[in-house]
Amino acid sequence: MTTIENGSKTGELAGKRALVTGGTRGIGAAVVRQLLDAGAEVLTTARSATSTVPEGATFVKADVSTRAGAEAIAAAAQEVLGGVDVLVHNAGGARPHQGASAIPDEEWQNALDLNFLASVRLDSLLVPGMRERRSGTIVHLSSAAVLTPVGPFLHYTTAKAALENYSRGLALELAPFGIRVNTVAPGRTATPGGEATREQWAEVSAGTGAARAEINADDSPPLGRDGRPDDIADAVLFLASHRASWLTGRKLVVDGAEFPMG
Repeated sequence: MTTIENGSKTGELAGKRALVTGGTRGIGAAVVRQLLDAGAEVLTTARSATSTVPEGATFVKADVSTRAGAEAIAAAAQEVLGGVDVLVHNAGGARPHQGASAIPDEEWQNALDLNFLASVRLDSLLVPGMRERRSGTIVHLSSAAVLTPVGPFLHYTTAKAALENYSRGLALELAPFGIRVNTVAPGRTATPGGEATREQWAEVSAGTGAARAEINADDSPPLGRDGRPDDIADAVLFLASHRASWLTGRKLVVDGAEFPMG
């Protein structure tokens, strides 16, 4: 927990400057709160302004899925924070369809832009500063669903699989500069966004009572419950902290053993 001593924050991330994309609700908001509690100064982003920005964080409205949005976020990070020490890519998502062949080209592109290329673009803008300082931490949010991809979400899991491959390669490239790159892959987590996605899945599955019951069934992971946003944020905070100082290029699956090991 952060305390204030002589006007300064203390904590394991005291003095660190953090940027979290998609940090106004759900997992992203939990990550922002935990980084703040650990003493970091935090800037977060979303496509639209909202009243749910965690108290203590600075907010900038921008669409990270576009090159212009990434440039606006990077400029804000430089102006507000003076640079970024911890970069957390949380923004993501996609709308389900009846199957892979029903996913339009534009939604494949949208999924790649938001879930993969957004990270590539923002990294390319912020990594040079980390290289100059020879330090930094990047955490990409993927999905445990990559382990068992299914047709309705194939555009999403394909983009996340690309993100994981990119993360491993980037980790090897940046390791000599003291920059660590890791991935967190959440399983089913109780968030408004997750619930909305399950409702959409029910609708594209004809919206019958049977389909809705199947999708929303209480098929909890072996640990007996869905994840909570703080479960994922705990993993992100660990990877962002000195406790993971000898860990890079890895994926941490946080899913209560919902998916097969892999």
